[in-house]
Amino acid sequence: QVQLVESGGGLVKPGESQTLSCALTGPAVDQYGIGWFRQAPGKQREGLSCIRSNVGGMTYADSIRGRFTTSRDVPKGLVYLHLTNLKPEDTGVYYCARRWGACSSNIRESDFRVWGQGTQVVVSS
Repeated sequence: QVQLVESGGGLVKPGESQTLSCALTGPAVDQYGIGWFRQAPGKQREGLSCIRSNVGGMTYADSIRGRFTTSRDVPKGLVYLHLTNLKPEDTGVYYCARRWGACSSNIRESDFRVWGQGTQVVVSS
């Protein structure tokens, strides 16, 4: 079966950087996209990115474009989300998830059927 496990969260200060990892157990087939989402307390999950390869097919939400970057190491079964210039409003639980099919221009929660448990990022001075 497929399992996703996030790691790399923690307490960081505004302006700092952090890299989150998503470890994927099971076949890492290119046709499956891996998305990143975040959820603040009491809020809906917000789609951040989706990746199929390191050179194309990547989607980013406008809210984080230019600050967050996603990459993938297929042989190791790892997907990364690189967070830079972090802001307090970036605080939340970050999830990775898998969808069947290609990434789309819209990162919709309902498209992703397998989810990790999340890793918490707190951005505070």
